[in-house]
Formats: sequence, C-alpha cells, structure tokens
Amino acid sequence: MNERVPSDHEAVDTHRVPIEAVGRTGRPRVIFPDDVGLNDGDAVVLALDGDDYDARVETTLDGDLAVTHVADNRRLARERDGENRLAEWVEDTNVTVGGSAHLDVVTDGHQYGLRTPGTRVVYTATEAPDSSLSDIASNLDG
Repeated sequence: MNERVPSDHEAVDTHRVPIEAVGRTGRPRVIFPDDVGLNDGDAVVLALDGDDYDARVETTLDGDLAVTHVADNRRLARERDGENRLAEWVEDTNVTVGGSAHLDVVTDGHQYGLRTPGTRVVYTATEAPDSSLSDIASNLDG
C-alpha cells in the first residue's frame, strides 16, 4: 500500500547534498552521502521536487556515490538515454551547480527525493520491488 509522506515527516531523513559539475561538460551530478543505503549500480526512484523519475547510482572517480542522469523510466535510466531530467530540474529551479539541494530518504535503498532547499514536498512512498523479481528482470535485460 502506498502512503503519502511529507518531506518534513519524522520518518523522512533529510541530507544536504552538493550539486557538482561533471568535468568540462558542466552536466550536474548529485553526490549521495555514504549512509543512505546505496551501492554502485542501484536503480532508484528519484523524485525531483515531488515528480517521480528513475535513476541509476554510479561511483565517481573519487569513489563517491552519485547520480548524473535522471530519466522517465527504469530502462532509460539504465541506458542513460532520453531527456536528463536532473539537468532540466537544475536549470528550472533555484538549485545551481556549485550549490546544494536537500535529499530525502523516503524508502531506504529504493526511493529518494531531491528538493529545492526551503520547499516542502509530499511523496507517495512505495515499497522496494521484490529482489528476486528484480534479479530476474536484470538477467532478462542482459
């Protein structure tokens, strides 16, 4: 069952995270704290100011966990294809490269939210998919 959870609810852990530029391209990336329960290659639901998208966590050259591409669905996130909703979000909000945003942990290891500092967002919390089903889907994808 899905629950509506506001970003200021006691069940939501919030972290201030940096928005950095990737090399000379200037594409934004979000560096995740070590204690948010993620690993390299994890697929997550990532809301941007409340709108749900999908992303793949990757490790930077410095060993940090980060997201550089946010997509409309899991396949596009996995293939790093389609519109980069993270770049659009940074461009359309008061969040800037070199600044920071708030990262909300909605469902540990599965669902997160990025929001502009000072804003309140209400998330629809979902449960992580059954790991055995995810493993089967990953194997089918190759």
